[in-house]
Amino acid sequence: MPVIVIANPKGGVGKSTLATNVAGALAAAGHTPMLGDVDRQQSSRQWLALRPSPLAPIRGWELDAGDVVRPPKGTTHVVLDTPAGLHGKRLDAVLRIADQVLVPLQASLFDIQATHGFVHALAAHKRAGSFRAALVAMRVREHTIAVDQLRHWTATLALPLVASLRDTQNYVHLAARGLTLWDVAPGRVARDLEQWAPLLDWLGLAPAGGAAPQATPSTTSPTEYPA
Repeated sequence: MPVIVIANPKGGVGKSTLATNVAGALAAAGHTPMLGDVDRQQSSRQWLALRPSPLAPIRGWELDAGDVVRPPKGTTHVVLDTPAGLHGKRLDAVLRIADQVLVPLQASLFDIQATHGFVHALAAHKRAGSFRAALVAMRVREHTIAVDQLRHWTATLALPLVASLRDTQNYVHLAARGLTLWDVAPGRVARDLEQWAPLLDWLGLAPAGGAAPQATPSTTSPTEYPA
């Protein structure tokens, strides 16, 4: 099954916002995604617990008595929301099963500095070339110097900037109810869905409302992951 990893060692860059909405896009397209955190806290369960049952299902990890987590049976896609400070063996374990890596960041000097090192770590990793990686700008405020600097910097990298998602309270209000952009009337979030279109295309998904083709999975199946 395809594994989409949301990662950046810098905290507060919007990893969970990106991860939940990627899972929501998959669910809306008819897939059966699993959303999980790569840490013991399993905080994604808190968001999943808020999600109304009539909506397209998004599953969480199955945790057994041996402290090992697995995707539930029938899962078609895995979306992993990773913690701040991801590096070393934990990063290696995540990249070992990754098919696609999305790196969210914001237009700040601290984000750029932290992400710069992480991008080089991805490029130098022994599995580089076995997964695709891209940048996603989060909480973008157009026509600001910070955003101009961000785009100038990302243009110097090997990773593409596949989407710029605006700074809007839509994501905050939806998250508080266990919802994603694909769980409300399209007219309410039309501008945001438009900004997601190139990101969904990069992921191998059709635009919102269309059928999403399967991404090409890696040769390593994520049958289990140590919590």
